[in-house]
Amino acid sequence: MSVFFLPRTLGLFCLLLTLLARPGWAQGPRHTLSGTVRTAAGEALPGATVAVPALSAGVAADEQGAFSLSLPAGRHQVVVSFIGYQSFTREVNLNRDQRLSFSLSENGNELGEVVVEGSVSLEQKLKSTQMGVESLSIREAKLLPALFGEVDILKTLQLKPGVQNGGEGTSGLFVRGGSSDQNLVLVDNALVYNPNHLFGLFSVFNSDAVQSVDLYKSGFPAQFGGRLSSVVDVKLRAGSREKIGVTGGIGLISSRLTVEGPLGRAEAGAPAKGSFIVSGRRTYFDVFTRAINRRNAGDESYQPIPDYFFYDLNAKASYRLGDQDEVFATGYLGRDVFGFASPNSFNFDFNWGNTLGVVRWQHTFNPKLIANTSVSVTDYQYQLTNKLDQFSFNLGSTIRDYTGRVDVDWLPNDRHSLKLGAVLTQHRFGVGRLQAGSQDNRISFGADVRYRGEEAGLYVSDNFRATDKLQLEGGLRLSGFQSGSDRYIGLEPRAAARYALTANTSLKLNYALMYQYVHLVTNSGATLPTDIWYPSRLSVKPQRSQQVSTGVSFLLGGGRFLLTDEVYYKWGTNQIDFKDGAQLFVNQELDGEFLFGKGQSYGNEIYLEKKTGRTTGWLGYTLAWTTRRFPPQRGTTGINRGEAYFPSYDRRHNLTAVLIHNLTERVSLTASFVYASGAPTTLPLGRFAYQDVGGTAPQAVPVYPDRNTYRLIPYHRLDLGLVWKLKPTRLFSTSDLTFSVYNAYNRRNAYFIFFDTVKDANDQIVDFKAQQVSLFPVIPSVTYNFHF
Repeated sequence: MSVFFLPRTLGLFCLLLTLLARPGWAQGPRHTLSGTVRTAAGEALPGATVAVPALSAGVAADEQGAFSLSLPAGRHQVVVSFIGYQSFTREVNLNRDQRLSFSLSENGNELGEVVVEGSVSLEQKLKSTQMGVESLSIREAKLLPALFGEVDILKTLQLKPGVQNGGEGTSGLFVRGGSSDQNLVLVDNALVYNPNHLFGLFSVFNSDAVQSVDLYKSGFPAQFGGRLSSVVDVKLRAGSREKIGVTGGIGLISSRLTVEGPLGRAEAGAPAKGSFIVSGRRTYFDVFTRAINRRNAGDESYQPIPDYFFYDLNAKASYRLGDQDEVFATGYLGRDVFGFASPNSFNFDFNWGNTLGVVRWQHTFNPKLIANTSVSVTDYQYQLTNKLDQFSFNLGSTIRDYTGRVDVDWLPNDRHSLKLGAVLTQHRFGVGRLQAGSQDNRISFGADVRYRGEEAGLYVSDNFRATDKLQLEGGLRLSGFQSGSDRYIGLEPRAAARYALTANTSLKLNYALMYQYVHLVTNSGATLPTDIWYPSRLSVKPQRSQQVSTGVSFLLGGGRFLLTDEVYYKWGTNQIDFKDGAQLFVNQELDGEFLFGKGQSYGNEIYLEKKTGRTTGWLGYTLAWTTRRFPPQRGTTGINRGEAYFPSYDRRHNLTAVLIHNLTERVSLTASFVYASGAPTTLPLGRFAYQDVGGTAPQAVPVYPDRNTYRLIPYHRLDLGLVWKLKPTRLFSTSDLTFSVYNAYNRRNAYFIFFDTVKDANDQIVDFKAQQVSLFPVIPSVTYNFHF
């Protein structure tokens, strides 16, 4: 326990902001070239490169497409480039600070619809101090084959080294030995608590609405906090500022539609001041299942098929208030709805989903100092309703966050790039809500367990170019949490270094310490997910992890290939699990159900990537170990009698290969292959016969060994795809047919193992035989995508 710091630290932050805004920090006869890089339609291009090759100077645009570059006075050839767009060169006479806007046109030979994507060049990756960072191209994600033809960002991230999936078809992420709830998932800086649809088979991210996706596996920047394993930073598109556009797709299980366009009048030779985008998606499982159920309604032996569907809606708008101010607003609503009604009056309804809203104001004090101030609301709801004859009950949980934050980017000179900021979040936890009773209200009872918590953070980081070969990044985050009278505080240092051995070879080193103050309570033995988020309080201390990683990067083949080799070691304390038979719902004493232990993960990741040319893709291999240890405590023997064990997401070997080949200007072929060692699992070692004293028939009782002492068979799968771009018509400017084959050679991968009885001629059990359950055979699909 320690004293929780108060928001008065914001006063110190404001004082720093005032000092930083003062002019005169730059030294020498230098001037600042700043501005934005956008598409011809007026949408920002985050990650675009603005460089002066003659000076070996350059910078990447931020998430709003803004850049700032300190240069000596004089004439310079400025080159602006971005993958998939035509490079632009302009001579600039820099005799004073100047602000310019650059507009890039898309390459004419690119396949697929016009999609603004976040993409980092291989040279930028080589020169970055950050390690373990993956920037996902939305164009690549749309080309890759997908389950049921539904493009999924999180499943695409599973194809990167160091990222494990949770099982057949799932989109959950297990990054470098961390559990799925240890990932910080953000949408325009708003937290998403459950990023999955369809019980984890698909993610909540509609690819038509996404601008960029960055995955941080190590060396987390100081502006991120609250989770231990990774950061998934998703930025949504702001829409076109030039004209109305409609994009959509019709697939086997879902359809989607996106509308975007300008807000306000366009000035001569310039796009409009504002833009908007609205994107929606819905599945139609329920349309078919309801029709089948109605057709068989008169058959008493017929078992109805449950109804299921999900939908989500994304919206974003931006508007320039002036040369120095721009306002952004983002909204998201998503729901999963599962229902079952049987002829015997048993009704079951289950739904869950996220709602969030963000408003952000960006103010440019001067070309070297930019501040972003935002407020957001995040709400996650989980509800289960059951009705049997005249009795019903309603069970649910919620978590709602109200967050305010300020982030400042400051460029004092060409060697330093600083970030600093503050964030304050109020959590409202609905740990368990139960309402039950008879339909006539003669029997009625209920319970409601709720908590509150405040989480705050203050951070500063500096990316310092010490020499032409040595680049350093240091950061410090002060975090704290309070729930009732229970207070915690944590100091989280972050450090990274890059040393250029040659122009094409870099050595890198990262270190990060992270705290997690909210915890996911989930019953892995339940048939349906039971998501409860719980605060650090009483004896439930914050989880903590540390990670150190080092590696080397090579730029090969004239800059066409990037080869990286990273080694990491991560160790954590206060890792959380639950006692056997733990009561998770509507429990006022839930603190007593937790067990606490330690964990460690270590491994080696090798990654080869190619981003340019007719053939692109990547090859990744991970060799890793993950263990957990929960010693005896709270009157229990702990887990596995306190001995270390491998969790279910431990994989010794993981190999992924992705290939994208532009066969012609209109046809693209894609393939992805995955191989992973079998997942650890617990199976009975044998059985003994048990017979009651009354002389009843003997019962076979399984005998279990230590936890996860067996492994399922290795997992491997090949997916194939083809994208055929159709000729433009008067109605559709671009359209394509996307064909994909999931699990092309029909590999029956193990989902779980159960034991079936073997009986003799007298119907007596003589043996037990292991049976494997697999989810997906070969699944072909086709999706029609259009844009007009």
